[in-house]
Amino acid sequence: MGAEAEEQPHGAAVVADGFGLKGPRGWAFREVSFRAEPGALVAIEGPSGSGRTCLLLALTGRMKATEGHAEVGGVGLPRKLGAVRRFSALGHVPGVSELDPAFTVAEHLRERALLQRRFDGSVRAFLRRPAERAAEARARIDEAVAASGLDLAALPKGERTSVRDLERLEALRLSVALALIGRPRLLALDDTDLKLSDADRAEAWALLRSVAEAGTTVLAVCAEAPADAQRITTVSGDATRDETAEPDETAEPNPEPEPAPESEPKPEPDPESRSEPEPEPGAAEPATEDAVAVGDTQDDIEEGATDALAETRRA
Repeated sequence: MGAEAEEQPHGAAVVADGFGLKGPRGWAFREVSFRAEPGALVAIEGPSGSGRTCLLLALTGRMKATEGHAEVGGVGLPRKLGAVRRFSALGHVPGVSELDPAFTVAEHLRERALLQRRFDGSVRAFLRRPAERAAEARARIDEAVAASGLDLAALPKGERTSVRDLERLEALRLSVALALIGRPRLLALDDTDLKLSDADRAEAWALLRSVAEAGTTVLAVCAEAPADAQRITTVSGDATRDETAEPDETAEPNPEPEPAPESEPKPEPDPESRSEPEPEPGAAEPATEDAVAVGDTQDDIEEGATDALAETRRA
């Protein structure tokens, strides 16, 4: 197989089994089990604070899971984080891979192409003449911009338009274009449908669907997944309780407790001896296919996700 064939985008299969990540203050997510084929469009949906972003970063090698295991493109996690990072790319992820509002669209594209050539280029590429390297970078940029559907001519100032002047959908397309410059096998992005109208949301999912159809596996965090996407739902610990479970008819009924005699009132406990009971960690129920069960309260989940993300930034 030649070098050109190896550069062609091809999706990475994603398999997770009991995958979980715990921060200093609680679980960000846990008991994640699912399988996505290469070139699949996978939507990670759920309420804010339910561990969606941490799951996204863990599956792309940016955060280290603490239980279970996963395989991305045949590479095991959490052991080989660096190997997964080399063929995965992040679109828009707040606090991790955000666009610089002061940069123009052209500056973002040229910077990403330069970084791609500098850190991911082969030794043979460095031996090429400057004109050839520039032409290769321009070709990658044009290819990524076309795949993202970003119409540079329609922008207020063309390529010189600042990011702060872009509409939400245009900024999303730019972040996808930047990620595709590296021709990744796995594309991941956060807040896919945040602050989008119904029409723009439909266009955003059409974009990601086209990227997946071209061969790149797509992981997208959203509030509501489209009907044709493979869905992984993250929920808080309170939402994992099964309120519709039927009682066990084979169990003997518990007798009602007898009331205490009125002549023997219960003694008041000594205030100094009182102690707050230690909360027991919530036990997550086993997740079903394409579902995530998070066994802590909403506050624990948000704190755990924040702390885990902070550890990633310091790494």
